Amino acid sequence: MPKNFTFDCNIKNDHLKMNAFAYLFQDRQANRQNFKAQLVLFMFRLAQLINRSMIFKVILYPYLLLYRYLVDWVWGIELPRKLTVGKGLSLYHGHALVINQGVVIGDNCALRNSTTIGHKQLADGSFSACPRIGNNVDIGANVCIIGDVEIGDNVVIGAGSVVVKSIPANSIAVGNPARILEKKQEIANNN
Repeated sequence: MPKNFTFDCNIKNDHLKMNAFAYLFQDRQANRQNFKAQLVLFMFRLAQLINRSMIFKVILYPYLLLYRYLVDWVWGIELPRKLTVGKGLSLYHGHALVINQGVVIGDNCALRNSTTIGHKQLADGSFSACPRIGNNVDIGANVCIIGDVEIGDNVVIGAGSVVVKSIPANSIAVGNPARILEKKQEIANNN
C-alpha cells in the first residue's frame, strides 16, 4: 500500500444528515448542463431511498422495474440501486457505463462513457472485492477499474486506462495497465 494513502468509507451515513428532497437532488449541481444525467441520478437516488424499506420496495416495485428498464436497458447505464455513492456524482455521456453494486464511490466524482468498475474472477473461481474510489476522482472514457483496488482522493485516470492496482491520492494514472505519472502537485510545480 502506498505511503500516506487514506480512504474514507463513511459515505453510507452522509445521507442520514439530509432530508429526502436534498438527497434526491444532491447530484444536480454537478450535472448543470446535462439534463439526462440529472434525470438518471434523480431516478437512481429515488431507487436508493425506496430500497431502504421493505414496505416501500413492495409498494413501489413498479418504479424499481421502470428504473431498471429505462436506466439500464434503454440508456445503457448500469447503476445498481444498492451502489454506495457520495454526493455530487457527475455523468458525462453515460452510455455503456457499468458499475458493480459492491463498488464504493466518494464525493464529487466524474464518470464518463464506456467505463467499467467492478470485481474480477480469481483463479480459484471466486470473485475479488470491488474497487473503492475516493473523493474528487475524475475517470476518463473507456476506463476499466477491476479487482480489489483503492483509488485515492483527487486522482485523475486517463481515457482508456486499465486499473488493476491501487492508486495513491493526488496522482494521475494512464495506460494499460495504468501507471502513475508524477503527482499532480509536482506537475504544477514544474510549470
